[in-house]
Amino acid sequence: MQGKVGIIGAGLVGAAAGYLLANVPGVSEVVLLDVDLARARSEAADIAHAAAFGSPALVRAGDYADLAGTQVVVVTAGASLKPGQTRLDLLAANVGVVSSVLQQVLAVVPDTVLLFATNPVDVMPAVAVRRFGVPPGRAIGTGCALDSARFRDRLARHLGVSPSSVHANVLGEHGDTEVLHWSGAQVAGMPLLDFAEKLGHPLPAEVRDTIVKEVRTSAYRIKEGKGVSNFGIGGCIARLTRAIVNDEHVVFSTSTFMEELLGVPETCISLPHVLSAQGASQPFLPPLDRGEEIALRHSAEVLRKAIQRGLAATTW
Repeated sequence: MQGKVGIIGAGLVGAAAGYLLANVPGVSEVVLLDVDLARARSEAADIAHAAAFGSPALVRAGDYADLAGTQVVVVTAGASLKPGQTRLDLLAANVGVVSSVLQQVLAVVPDTVLLFATNPVDVMPAVAVRRFGVPPGRAIGTGCALDSARFRDRLARHLGVSPSSVHANVLGEHGDTEVLHWSGAQVAGMPLLDFAEKLGHPLPAEVRDTIVKEVRTSAYRIKEGKGVSNFGIGGCIARLTRAIVNDEHVVFSTSTFMEELLGVPETCISLPHVLSAQGASQPFLPPLDRGEEIALRHSAEVLRKAIQRGLAATTW
């Protein structure tokens, strides 16, 4: 299967995603769009020159009409985090940007799968569903897929094993209320904490607290040092897009709009989903301990309120 992918927003995140997608098996064409057409053309040319060393993918700039036939449209357009801001601080401005983008995208490809990376990323699928009638499974936020990778990487470094051997997810908001799912984490078919003890690298409460803080604040610390966090999310976008384009039926912790979760109505948080050519499956709520359930409900409530504010902040 050969897939065509559109990317809305040719800034540092969109360009990183485009560069990586040009080398993803199954991706035959990448179309970059940006309000700054010169920027889109230059990024597309630069990526195409790199792709010429080994990738068969066509990379080009275009406009909304050029999205015809896309399997996946990635949305990265919008304001980026500045020092001292949280993702929810971008709510009003970026809901307006994304609403404008969606109106134009859906006029050309109403049945495409939408993959959102614009912050606050957990609000944008709700905008697509509530404002434009997109089915929840075709409006996906990258959500906690990147946070989950950070969690596994941090655990792997502590344990001295490969990240691919660690099975652990982050749930909830991609942000300050995210929930590291310790009770469901496993290595070698064993609960994480049991494996760590047997390996001689235990995970006492103080170490777990440090890991939680490091995972939760990772993007903020990266931005403090280099001004932007683009390669991690670019890799996340490329991996999720690969799963969709190639109909892989793999599981990732991504965000979709939910009518109800843990008693919280109309929210949008990350839970495990199966990703395929149809988009995201229904969300799967894994077993949680009592503390995780309370924290996840709180995260869902934070996002419920953010969604309400976002939809009310801009008229359409």
